[in-house]
Amino acid sequence: MTITAAIVLFAVIWFMCLFIALPLRMQSQDEAGSVVPGTPASAPADPKLKKKAFWVTIVTIALWVPLVWVISSGFISIEDMDFFGRMRGS
Repeated sequence: MTITAAIVLFAVIWFMCLFIALPLRMQSQDEAGSVVPGTPASAPADPKLKKKAFWVTIVTIALWVPLVWVISSGFISIEDMDFFGRMRGS
């Protein structure tokens, strides 16, 4: 696995985890009782982005390290996932 591939894998996992974490424990401005003019009532009152970004990074590292190891070690290769026989030699 190249360094670029490892960085791309980290970014993909990080953003997937972020999009999962964003709506968790969110309180809308309507629920909080203070809607800022010009924003929808469903906008988050206090999204706590720094805290969520920190935990998303921790979870991403915990998922990324084993994935990089599995891919780099060759424990699972593309030939192992060749269900239709397209990667075999002629």
